[in-house]
Amino acid sequence: MTKTIIFKFGGASVKDADSIKNLAEILRNRLRNRMVLVISAMGKTTNALESLIRQRMENLEYSKECTIIKNFHLEICQKLFPEDHSIFPRIDNLFTQLENQFHAPINQSNYDESYDRIVSFGELISTRIISEYLCSQGLLVVWQDARELIRTSSDFRFALVDWEKTRKQSQRILNPILDQFPVITQGFIGSDGKGRSTTLGREGSDFTAAILASSLNANSVTIWKDVPGVLNADPKIFSQTQKFDELGYKEAAEMTYFGASVIHPKTIKPLANKGIPLFVKSFLNPEASGTKIHGQAPNQEIPAFILKKNQILITFKVTDFTFIGEEHIHQIYDQLKNLKLRVNMLQLSAISVSVVIDDELFKLDRLLKYLKNDFEIRFNSGLELLTILNHKKVDFEPFLDGYDLLLEQTTRNTFQAVRRKIVEQEKV
Repeated sequence: MTKTIIFKFGGASVKDADSIKNLAEILRNRLRNRMVLVISAMGKTTNALESLIRQRMENLEYSKECTIIKNFHLEICQKLFPEDHSIFPRIDNLFTQLENQFHAPINQSNYDESYDRIVSFGELISTRIISEYLCSQGLLVVWQDARELIRTSSDFRFALVDWEKTRKQSQRILNPILDQFPVITQGFIGSDGKGRSTTLGREGSDFTAAILASSLNANSVTIWKDVPGVLNADPKIFSQTQKFDELGYKEAAEMTYFGASVIHPKTIKPLANKGIPLFVKSFLNPEASGTKIHGQAPNQEIPAFILKKNQILITFKVTDFTFIGEEHIHQIYDQLKNLKLRVNMLQLSAISVSVVIDDELFKLDRLLKYLKNDFEIRFNSGLELLTILNHKKVDFEPFLDGYDLLLEQTTRNTFQAVRRKIVEQEKV
């Protein structure tokens, strides 16, 4: 039987009508049976929906913002379809469903569940538009709701995959369809045992592609990006970047773990376990070679530079001058786990534990509340975490010039620095 191929297209590749036409051209000579297309929300739709949720939670007027999001999608449709096309009432219906989600109050206690229920509409809307457009161009695809495929826990916003149920569902539903037609589905979203919408973590569409690849024993996964492949640094932040022609699973996993944004951190493991190669290619130059991530790639010596913004440095200090022990670390990590907060950097001293985490809504206040009786706590927000892999031949000084250095850590292969931009005070 012909092996399945997974293509994933992110928000930048479907941000407007011209981008969707470009996607169709990429698929024109590539689309075939046993291909699954995983599609993200269009452009910055997820950000816009997150803003809507915050406005509703604060009891602010949100209908204008909702209209802007709807008009954004309708304007794309107007450039792709005749005015009597069935996509228009379908989009109207989806936005009516979306608006209904805002009737109930949104607060701290139900924020995560509300988030997943609302934000999932970005992918549902984008895939409806793109599937209809592809079919109108003679590229026949079958639309499939990913929530029927990806079974997860009820850990809203950071749902854990039920691999066995997902494998059975994916094979049962998709294999009969794929024998005849390609399938288009949504990235980022799934559902729990009660049928409630869940999400896999921000930018989780890559992970969806890997989940389906593993479940279907796919031949390969290709992620289409606005960069020529996996680079050793984000070209929007760093100059003189280099492309990796090949990367091993281990090197790619390290880069994603420390925050490289080109691939979602959870993408590599299911592919490596099955030996499924991952290709990262440019939708702007689809004939170019891109990067191949696989198990036989040579070890890399090129340094990789990764910058995470909006970081918080928190130091927990014991109050009775006892030394930090395992029980203190477990206590802190248990609360971090309960809040679904990932530690991006950890440093221990005799009487303190310092962690660096992402700045997430509500989470810091909750963490401080839970641990304030057991530790003296200090924190700094608005920081950056710089990580350099394969750092041996790198001069760190240029990366620290103009910054306060709050924390630094060097291992055999990794240099990390928590930095804060020095802002010169205006002279009076």
